[in-house]
Amino acid sequence: MGLLTPDPGLIFWTAITFGILVFLLKKFAWKPILHALKTREETIEFSLAAAAKAKAEIEDLNVEKEKILAEAKSERDSLIKEARELKQNIVDDAKNKAQEEADKILESARQLLEREKSEAIRDMKKQVAELSVDIAGKLLEQELESTDKQKAIIERYLQEVNFN
Repeated sequence: MGLLTPDPGLIFWTAITFGILVFLLKKFAWKPILHALKTREETIEFSLAAAAKAKAEIEDLNVEKEKILAEAKSERDSLIKEARELKQNIVDDAKNKAQEEADKILESARQLLEREKSEAIRDMKKQVAELSVDIAGKLLEQELESTDKQKAIIERYLQEVNFN
Protein backbone atom coordinates (compact mmCIF):
# COMPACT_ATOMS: atom_id res chain seq x y z
CA MET A 1 0.00 0.00 0.00
CA GLY A 2 1.16 3.34 -0.81
CA LEU A 3 1.38 6.32 1.19
CA LEU A 4 -1.35 8.16 -0.56
CA THR A 5 -4.03 5.50 -0.58
CA PRO A 6 -6.46 5.72 2.26
CA ASP A 7 -6.82 2.72 4.52
CA PRO A 8 -10.51 2.19 5.45
CA GLY A 9 -9.63 0.57 8.76
CA LEU A 10 -7.45 3.43 9.78
CA ILE A 11 -10.15 5.90 8.84
CA PHE A 12 -12.75 3.94 10.83
CA TRP A 13 -10.67 3.74 13.99
CA THR A 14 -9.56 7.36 13.66
CA ALA A 15 -13.21 8.44 13.36
CA ILE A 16 -14.24 6.34 16.37
CA THR A 17 -11.33 7.68 18.42
CA PHE A 18 -12.21 11.22 17.39
CA GLY A 19 -15.88 10.66 18.31
CA ILE A 20 -14.93 9.28 21.71
CA LEU A 21 -12.59 12.21 22.20
CA VAL A 22 -15.37 14.70 21.26
CA PHE A 23 -17.83 12.91 23.57
CA LEU A 24 -15.39 12.96 26.47
CA LEU A 25 -14.47 16.58 25.83
CA LYS A 26 -18.17 17.53 25.63
CA LYS A 27 -19.03 15.61 28.74
CA PHE A 28 -16.11 16.64 30.93
CA ALA A 29 -14.07 19.54 29.49
CA TRP A 30 -16.38 21.62 27.31
CA LYS A 31 -18.41 23.15 30.13
CA PRO A 32 -15.38 24.08 32.28
CA ILE A 33 -13.60 25.50 29.21
CA LEU A 34 -16.71 27.52 28.24
CA HIS A 35 -17.14 28.59 31.85
CA ALA A 36 -13.48 29.68 32.03
CA LEU A 37 -13.85 31.56 28.72
CA LYS A 38 -17.03 33.26 29.96
CA THR A 39 -15.35 34.18 33.26
CA ARG A 40 -12.35 35.51 31.34
CA GLU A 41 -14.67 37.52 29.07
CA GLU A 42 -16.51 38.98 32.09
CA THR A 43 -13.19 39.80 33.74
CA ILE A 44 -12.02 41.56 30.59
CA GLU A 45 -15.32 43.48 30.32
CA PHE A 46 -15.10 44.44 34.00
CA SER A 47 -11.48 45.55 33.54
CA LEU A 48 -12.43 47.60 30.47
CA ALA A 49 -15.29 49.21 32.38
CA ALA A 50 -12.98 49.91 35.31
CA ALA A 51 -10.38 51.36 32.94
CA ALA A 52 -13.03 53.58 31.31
CA LYS A 53 -14.21 54.67 34.76
CA ALA A 54 -10.62 55.35 35.83
CA LYS A 55 -10.02 57.31 32.63
CA ALA A 56 -13.15 59.40 33.28
CA GLU A 57 -11.99 59.98 36.87
CA ILE A 58 -8.54 60.99 35.63
CA GLU A 59 -10.14 63.44 33.19
CA ASP A 60 -12.27 64.82 36.02
CA LEU A 61 -9.17 65.09 38.20
CA ASN A 62 -7.32 66.85 35.37
CA VAL A 63 -10.19 69.31 35.00
CA GLU A 64 -10.20 69.83 38.78
CA LYS A 65 -6.40 70.19 38.74
CA GLU A 66 -6.62 72.83 35.99
CA LYS A 67 -9.31 74.64 37.94
CA ILE A 68 -7.21 74.57 41.12
CA LEU A 69 -4.14 75.75 39.17
CA ALA A 70 -6.14 78.59 37.64
CA GLU A 71 -7.41 79.59 41.10
CA ALA A 72 -3.89 79.37 42.53
CA LYS A 73 -2.52 81.52 39.71
CA SER A 74 -5.31 84.01 40.21
CA GLU A 75 -4.69 84.12 43.95
CA ARG A 76 -0.93 84.41 43.37
CA ASP A 77 -1.47 87.29 40.95
CA SER A 78 -3.83 88.92 43.43
CA LEU A 79 -1.30 88.53 46.26
CA ILE A 80 1.50 89.90 44.09
CA LYS A 81 -0.66 92.87 43.09
CA GLU A 82 -1.61 93.48 46.71
CA ALA A 83 2.03 93.22 47.80
CA ARG A 84 3.07 95.70 45.12
CA GLU A 85 0.34 98.11 46.18
CA LEU A 86 1.35 97.72 49.82
CA LYS A 87 5.00 98.29 48.93
CA GLN A 88 4.08 101.38 46.92
CA ASN A 89 1.96 102.69 49.81
CA ILE A 90 4.82 102.12 52.25
CA VAL A 91 7.29 103.84 49.91
CA ASP A 92 4.88 106.75 49.35
CA ASP A 93 4.25 107.08 53.10
CA ALA A 94 7.98 107.02 53.79
CA LYS A 95 8.58 109.66 51.12
CA ASN A 96 5.78 111.83 52.50
CA LYS A 97 7.07 111.49 56.06
CA ALA A 98 10.61 112.23 54.95
CA GLN A 99 9.40 115.28 53.03
CA GLU A 100 7.39 116.46 56.04
CA GLU A 101 10.42 115.98 58.31
CA ALA A 102 12.63 117.81 55.83
CA ASP A 103 10.08 120.64 55.62
CA LYS A 104 9.92 120.83 59.43
CA ILE A 105 13.70 120.88 59.69
CA LEU A 106 13.94 123.58 57.01
CA GLU A 107 11.23 125.66 58.65
CA SER A 108 12.90 125.26 62.06
CA ALA A 109 16.24 126.28 60.52
CA ARG A 110 14.61 129.31 58.85
CA GLN A 111 13.01 130.37 62.13
CA LEU A 112 16.27 129.88 63.99
CA LEU A 113 18.15 131.81 61.31
CA GLU A 114 15.55 134.59 61.42
CA ARG A 115 15.79 134.76 65.24
CA GLU A 116 19.55 134.84 65.17
CA LYS A 117 19.46 137.48 62.44
CA SER A 118 17.06 139.60 64.50
CA GLU A 119 19.22 139.18 67.57
CA ALA A 120 22.33 140.06 65.58
CA ILE A 121 20.64 143.17 64.14
CA ARG A 122 19.45 144.16 67.61
CA ASP A 123 22.92 143.64 69.03
CA MET A 124 24.45 145.62 66.16
CA LYS A 125 21.94 148.46 66.67
CA LYS A 126 22.70 148.46 70.38
CA GLN A 127 26.44 148.48 69.74
CA VAL A 128 26.07 151.18 67.07
CA ALA A 129 23.91 153.22 69.44
CA GLU A 130 26.41 152.83 72.27
CA LEU A 131 29.27 153.64 69.94
CA SER A 132 27.38 156.64 68.56
CA VAL A 133 26.65 157.87 72.09
CA ASP A 134 30.33 157.45 73.04
CA ILE A 135 31.50 159.25 69.90
CA ALA A 136 28.88 161.97 70.36
CA GLY A 137 29.86 162.32 73.98
CA LYS A 138 33.53 162.73 73.07
CA LEU A 139 32.69 165.16 70.27
CA LEU A 140 30.45 167.19 72.55
CA GLU A 141 33.13 167.28 75.18
CA GLN A 142 35.52 168.74 72.69
CA GLU A 143 32.94 171.04 71.14
CA LEU A 144 31.39 172.26 74.34
CA GLU A 145 34.56 173.15 76.15
CA SER A 146 33.89 176.76 75.39
CA THR A 147 30.71 178.47 76.63
CA ASP A 148 30.24 180.44 73.42
CA LYS A 149 29.98 177.28 71.41
CA GLN A 150 27.50 175.89 73.93
CA LYS A 151 25.24 178.94 73.62
CA ALA A 152 25.39 178.80 69.81
CA ILE A 153 24.39 175.12 69.70
CA ILE A 154 21.53 175.69 72.16
CA GLU A 155 20.17 178.57 70.14
CA ARG A 156 20.37 176.64 66.90
CA TYR A 157 18.45 173.67 68.44
CA LEU A 158 15.84 175.99 69.84
CA GLN A 159 15.25 177.52 66.45
CA GLU A 160 14.83 174.07 64.92
CA VAL A 161 12.34 173.00 67.53
CA ASN A 162 8.79 174.03 66.69
CA PHE A 163 6.62 174.75 69.73
CA ASN A 164 3.07 174.27 68.62
